[in-house]
Amino acid sequence: MTLMHSEHRLHNSDWADAIPAALARGRSVAVARQLAGAHWLLRRKSDGRFLATANRAAEIRPLLPLSAAQQQALRQLLLEQPRRSELSLAGLRHALDALGIPADYGTMHQLPAVAEPVRLAHAGSDRYRRPLWLSPRVATAWQAMRDAAQAQGVALDAISGFRSHAYQIGIFRRKLARGLSVADILAVNAAPGFSEHHGGFALDIGTPGEPPAETTFERTPAFAWLCAHAETFGFRMSYPRDNPHGIVYEPWHWAYRTAG
Repeated sequence: MTLMHSEHRLHNSDWADAIPAALARGRSVAVARQLAGAHWLLRRKSDGRFLATANRAAEIRPLLPLSAAQQQALRQLLLEQPRRSELSLAGLRHALDALGIPADYGTMHQLPAVAEPVRLAHAGSDRYRRPLWLSPRVATAWQAMRDAAQAQGVALDAISGFRSHAYQIGIFRRKLARGLSVADILAVNAAPGFSEHHGGFALDIGTPGEPPAETTFERTPAFAWLCAHAETFGFRMSYPRDNPHGIVYEPWHWAYRTAG
């Protein structure tokens, strides 16, 4: 099992996040050198750009031009203890309006709005060797489930875990730019703010040798194992066939449900 160190966490805010620098990959020699001497990497959520690094004392070293106010906001992200566990949903409606998503989307599809956590735990790596972020309880449950499957000869890997509202908005913008309609996109992607991935309690799960996010996953031993055992660890498949949410069948998407 991958152990979660107390500092292996993601700090989340409306516009930026911070992850341990040791989990990041430098996109140039200069950035790699700066990361090597840093404790934190701070990123802009709208596009993933690296904003700055910081040491343990949250002293900021910019990678992009930053105002004094922006640097102070980044320091606060690292140093302040959050007063609540989730980010506000206040700006969500404006973002949905800009994408042309109907105001009654959540009601029509029986999907609640999902807030982002302010802290997420490192749950190892996904299939692509990227850091996998989940809420702490879900990270522990995922690792226990994966280890139990492995002990029975079944390999589970994570395709993706936490995704921010900004990431989901980017998916919509790219698909709209390719000429897809909002209705086409909503058939396969939950609207920003309504994906279970935003809450850090859902995973897309695969198995080695099987393409990601394909219905052929249902024919694998991994899927059969999940159907038999996942609920023991708190996970259920969210979008079976003919689900009431209007989302296509996703045998790979499993979410952690607390008792009751």
